[in-house]
Amino acid sequence: MSMFGAVDLSSFAPATKPEGPAGGAPTPTSVGSGGAGGGLAVPLVVDIDAASLRDVAEVSTQVPVIVILHSPRSQVSSDLAAVLEQLAGQYAGRFQLARVDVDAAPEVAQALQAQAVPTVVALIAGQPVPMFQGSVPEEQLRSVIDQLLEVAAANGVSGTIAVDATASTGAQAEEPEETEVERAAREAIEAGDFAAAEEVYTHAIAQNPGDDDLKVARNQVRLMARLDGQDPHQLIAAADAAPTDLDAALAGADAALALGDVSAALDRSLEAVRTHQGEERETARLRLLELFEVIGSTSPEVAQARRRLATMLY
Repeated sequence: MSMFGAVDLSSFAPATKPEGPAGGAPTPTSVGSGGAGGGLAVPLVVDIDAASLRDVAEVSTQVPVIVILHSPRSQVSSDLAAVLEQLAGQYAGRFQLARVDVDAAPEVAQALQAQAVPTVVALIAGQPVPMFQGSVPEEQLRSVIDQLLEVAAANGVSGTIAVDATASTGAQAEEPEETEVERAAREAIEAGDFAAAEEVYTHAIAQNPGDDDLKVARNQVRLMARLDGQDPHQLIAAADAAPTDLDAALAGADAALALGDVSAALDRSLEAVRTHQGEERETARLRLLELFEVIGSTSPEVAQARRRLATMLY
């Protein structure tokens, strides 16, 4: 994970902070009284922009707020946002999730000094707490959230959001039932066995060769395997230091995608195709096609990259 420095959001901080008994920790009912448990009557998951950032800063005086900066152009950030939304329900209101579309609200990204998507930062008592940039496995994500809740409690922010039983589990109940293939692949990924997860999808594709979703999932697993244990920033630096090294160039493209920079990932891959010949060029081309599927065929960046690739090859 790539940590980034905390920033001053004093201009967005709540004008006044509710006080608890004897001026201590704030009471959990200060920002609107909720249900029978006395939780806050605020949304568990909310989409925000610069105008509503003050609202979540106010909520953060009672309940920690996790802010994810994402973009529809980045599949990695969209996937992380979906996982965080599920976790918000599972944690039953112990934190609020605020989503920021950086394309629609670039000023918030600027205020939080986000250099890439996804970027995740927390708000506690109106002040930012750095979390991480890039993709994080779910189990590690739980650990980071648990640490955040401990920090929040130590700072007197330990309220909850009023969430009834159906609301806290409803998002999961609406999810399609996990297939046997998805279950087997998930278990392999959770065990860190990416080769086994890839084999699950390869076997499924052999039985269903027209299922594009399976092919995308396999490419995502391959990307996860290549990035496992790697520092994206170091991979990019290595690629820049050895521009003629095909493996380094392709690893740099993977790293850029992991950091949410779709354009840079595609540019690096296209450059690898352009500057290599023979089998190496074909290797670079096939890797680029994998990235097309991971990013999404409807992405405007992918459409543009396909045109550039066609020009190079034909």
